[in-house]
Amino acid sequence: QVQLVESGGGLVQAGGSLTLSCVASGGTFDNSAMGWFRQVPGKEREFVAAISSIGITAYADSVKGRFTISRDHAKNTEYLQMNSLRPEDTAVYYCVATRDSWFRNVPSHVVQFGYWGQGTQVTVSS
Repeated sequence: QVQLVESGGGLVQAGGSLTLSCVASGGTFDNSAMGWFRQVPGKEREFVAAISSIGITAYADSVKGRFTISRDHAKNTEYLQMNSLRPEDTAVYYCVATRDSWFRNVPSHVVQFGYWGQGTQVTVSS
């Protein structure tokens, strides 16, 4: 059974930093793309960042230059380094992975990711 388990969320002041981690288990993810979405109550899930199996990355415009996604294939783990956090970054952050292979392109739509974690809360205070 595939599981994605996030950690690293919490409360931080505006301008601060947090690093989210996500460990994938129960499957083979070497060729999968992995990524992060976020959601606030009453709104749709929003793409944050994703990384292909060979390290090609994509970011939402709202986080470019502030967030960095990375992955460690040996550990089946991905990371989201979040710097210069803003109150509008407050959301539940979800770790995602694709069921299929992604190499030179990077997915960014909800339907492209077949595996989802339970989410971790990030709260940025002003």
